[in-house]
Amino acid sequence: MHDIQPRIQGVWPGLRELYEGIEASTIGHLCEAGYVHGLQPLARPIRLLGNAVTVKLPAVDGSAIRPALIASQPGDVLVIEMADGDQHRACWGELRTLAAMKKQLAGVVIAGCVTDVRALSALGFPVFSRAVSALTTRALDSGGAVNVPVTIAGVQVRPGDLVVGDEDGLFILDPASALEIGKQAHAKQRDEAARRQQLR
Repeated sequence: MHDIQPRIQGVWPGLRELYEGIEASTIGHLCEAGYVHGLQPLARPIRLLGNAVTVKLPAVDGSAIRPALIASQPGDVLVIEMADGDQHRACWGELRTLAAMKKQLAGVVIAGCVTDVRALSALGFPVFSRAVSALTTRALDSGGAVNVPVTIAGVQVRPGDLVVGDEDGLFILDPASALEIGKQAHAKQRDEAARRQQLR
């Protein structure tokens, strides 16, 4: 039985619009909290921006991803915590990517592996993961939870958090603090653009 909690819309339209042009490296100049170390884009270029829908998987079992996909809405990012010792397994592949694209999700973040790399690369869906693996999870319906706090590479992620990622890395931000960080990031990028123009 899965523990399915209500979806939380923490990212409001104005906050998403604020972060449209903000680069992960700019955020990294302003704060360290929320930086997800060790996960990489499956393909480049990549841009990931959205509202977190979290998934916590039990050992070997990836079946909780299905209700998470059903509960998600356009613009959401699935953030998936793997069970201890399962980081070498793939819980995400071509069929789940197709389902996510049909739902118009913004991307997926996995503290584990992906598979079907050739198909995923062709589809171009934004994916951050630890690695690639041919060993997969199973559909056992043994448990798992959706929209509960999870931990990804040491970073706690709550449902409704802001997910921002690109070629330089990935941040998970509390929407309450993300507004001020976003304003500072916009100002910094404006200053850098002016300096860049001077140098040219």
